[in-house]
Amino acid sequence: MQTQADLVARSADLVTLQLLTAIARTGSITAAGAQLGMTQQGASARVRMLEEALELPLLARGRRGSSLTTEGSTVAMWAAQVTEAADRFVVAAEAIRGGAEPFTIASSMTISEFFLPRWLLSLRERADIIGQLSVTSVNSDRVVELVRAGEARIGFIESPAPPSGLTALTVARDELVVVVAPRHRWARLREIGPTEFARTPSLVRERGSGARLAVEEVLSRAGLTAAEPLVELPTNSAVRSAVADGVGAAVLSVINVRDDVAAGRLVRVRVRGLRFPRELRAVYRPGAERDGVVSAILSAAARHPEV
Repeated sequence: MQTQADLVARSADLVTLQLLTAIARTGSITAAGAQLGMTQQGASARVRMLEEALELPLLARGRRGSSLTTEGSTVAMWAAQVTEAADRFVVAAEAIRGGAEPFTIASSMTISEFFLPRWLLSLRERADIIGQLSVTSVNSDRVVELVRAGEARIGFIESPAPPSGLTALTVARDELVVVVAPRHRWARLREIGPTEFARTPSLVRERGSGARLAVEEVLSRAGLTAAEPLVELPTNSAVRSAVADGVGAAVLSVINVRDDVAAGRLVRVRVRGLRFPRELRAVYRPGAERDGVVSAILSAAARHPEV
């Protein structure tokens, strides 16, 4: 049996979402259709199918043309977010594939997932750069190893301190937060003491990950030692999923969990007297900033320091 969700998924294909975004940008369904190589009739039919699937009036149609309704403007804004994400996906996937003479970027997981695609997207017009990029996602300690060995020309890390022997440049700032499932005991408290936090085994990434290093440093400055992990997992997504399943608590980037917290799938818990801010850094061998590709990547990061 076909559900409304099935109808929406079938009607809200990427081309239709691009069309809706173009209507918002141009103010005309005819002009938007022309940009995407569609006739006015074809563009109108696509929008009408989406309206029927969503059960929302997206266009106000009149003798002088069509314009977005209030609902249509809101949906178009969401559509723009989806199409931008699709663009980032394509550019990032091309970078992972690499070119004939790859320029390797080594990046920690959070930066790879949330920041790097946007930086690469801003370089998409530079075919001379995008065509040769290759991205590898590893933990922060491994990023440093690859850059030192010359196996990566530039790296991005989440470690609390810049590595010795490499140039380090802060490109963004982030904050780590404690999260639990809604049924976890801490979810009712919303705030716990630092000693209880330190003594409670939690879900963590492997040794060498930026988040784990940052938490250990904050606890050390407070005279505390983190308990042995409850479970070690290889990716942020695996940690987040395990927390949502009620396995235990974890400390993750606020960027990584903000949607789950907003939706109520995870609950943020504060640790009294402690915060876990961190700097996200580019690292490279001294003098590498004079390389045109390194310089372009650093400039892209400077233009887009937030997600």
